[in-house]
Amino acid sequence: VQLQASGGGLVQAGGSLRLSCTASARIFNRYTMGWFRQSPGKEREFVAAIAWNSGHTYYADSVKGRFTISRDNAKNTVNLQMNSLKPEDTAVYYCVAAYGVILSRIRVVEAYDYWGQGTQVTVSS
Repeated sequence: VQLQASGGGLVQAGGSLRLSCTASARIFNRYTMGWFRQSPGKEREFVAAIAWNSGHTYYADSVKGRFTISRDNAKNTVNLQMNSLKPEDTAVYYCVAAYGVILSRIRVVEAYDYWGQGTQVTVSS
């Protein structure tokens, strides 16, 4: 297993959850890490990403200002802090990793080489 995600669950609207993803060192040290999500009947969509070298972060417009992505290099872990959750945030969240992804493709599903198993986030209204 290369990527292991955890932290999903059920929360009321307005609440918070924190997702974590642990990666093998070979992946983590030089890979851009991120999160995608998929809800029933919809395509997978980009949520957030963090570059491996600069630490620059990127967000989908729908989560900007509410979600924060961060990485802990000592623990090979990337985290997604989700605040002010809305029912439309309900989805399976996937941790992803990509090597050498260019900025123009950072939100593209096909740019990511590794995918975790997914963790369910459910936000009740």
